[in-house]
Amino acid sequence: MTSIDHSIAGREPLDGERRRFLGNAARTLAAAGAWSLLPGAALAAPAGDAAIRPFRIHVPESDVLDMRRRAAATRWPDRETVGDESQGLQLARLQALVSYWATGYDWREAEGRLNALPQFMTKLDGLDVHFIHVRSRHEGAMPLILTHGWPGSVLEFLKAIGPLTDPTAHGGTAGDAFHVVIPSIPGYGFSERPREAGWGRDRIGRAWDVLMKRLGYVRYVSQGGDHGSVISDTMARQAPSGLLGIHLNMPATVPPDVIHAIDAGDPAPAGLSATEQAAFEALNAFFSKNAAYGAMMVTRPQTVGYALNDSPAGLAGWMYDKFVQWTDSDGVPERVLTRDEMLDDISLYWLTGTAVSAARFYWENHNNNFSALAQKTGDIRIPVAVTVFPGEIYRAPRSWATQAYRTLYYFNEVDRGGHFAAWEQPRLFASELRAAFRPLRASL
Repeated sequence: MTSIDHSIAGREPLDGERRRFLGNAARTLAAAGAWSLLPGAALAAPAGDAAIRPFRIHVPESDVLDMRRRAAATRWPDRETVGDESQGLQLARLQALVSYWATGYDWREAEGRLNALPQFMTKLDGLDVHFIHVRSRHEGAMPLILTHGWPGSVLEFLKAIGPLTDPTAHGGTAGDAFHVVIPSIPGYGFSERPREAGWGRDRIGRAWDVLMKRLGYVRYVSQGGDHGSVISDTMARQAPSGLLGIHLNMPATVPPDVIHAIDAGDPAPAGLSATEQAAFEALNAFFSKNAAYGAMMVTRPQTVGYALNDSPAGLAGWMYDKFVQWTDSDGVPERVLTRDEMLDDISLYWLTGTAVSAARFYWENHNNNFSALAQKTGDIRIPVAVTVFPGEIYRAPRSWATQAYRTLYYFNEVDRGGHFAAWEQPRLFASELRAAFRPLRASL
């Protein structure tokens, strides 16, 4: 499987790759602000296991060619026997995506975009963790850690880096700037894969606090959706010194009686408002028709992993199905994400061999990510902000959010965007983070 070059002075790309890399670098530097890419003196201080090492990606060409060959050699099943997606992702849709993956897609473009950003490795609780660290040029910028989910990755946040670190170039003011840290969850992407059980939300939450303080950030905020919301909730419960607040775009607000009704197959509890009834119906549809992927990864991640790790088409179907269902696109994710962007993410899982290790986070977490009780939101005592995007798996009602998060100080519903909010609507996502965290800046 893929070997990765951890050194800035690693293997040089071929001439064609070098031209693509330089072009991508120029575009990324222009978006993020070249001045913002130097992480500062804080990186020079730690040593030993606490050292922060520059990191650069170069996937061997043999691995890229093998990915394309395997995609082209897919052994396809027969087509579905219905005219809709009630049996799952339709054959023709996946065949079109995989055909392009095998013949027209270029991984080096994604690799170049990542390598144009400052990437690092550091050891956290015994594991090497990969992260992107982009500092703003603006004084007083707020340190922010962004955590991805599944089937996402650090790629979800790339288009939001510019608006977050350089708000003056994207409709904001200098006082809204962030220093941005984007780690890969252990077992995802270029972070090391855990080789023992126990890398769940609590351990990762503690590791993220160590990371931020190792980078010199005494006070900071945390943001996430999907697994990122679970980890941000956990950090808020842990309340490490210096964590000023969290922002969530997939909050855990669902009350116990609603969870019980869905689990039991009962009607909605009496007395729900129209907004709460709509949330119940969305959740009921999700758990009754679309949640089998999660049940498999929660209970048997190793079993499903054999297929995901061996077949590019299998992995693509497993992930693309969620892009179809979870983007704010009426079931056509290409309306909000390009075909290449989705394949960048799928290829990242394939080329790093992390389909199984990523799925194990579900096994480690093993509870309902939407449940206020399961996520222990009642234990949170630091400020919480929530943005509801219309294409999310369910739209959290304000009434449930207020009940779940006693320290909720910001709640807003926006008019576009789905589960992959930063990826689908990066400018809107950045605008929401500016507004949500603005009241906390006085505590920096």
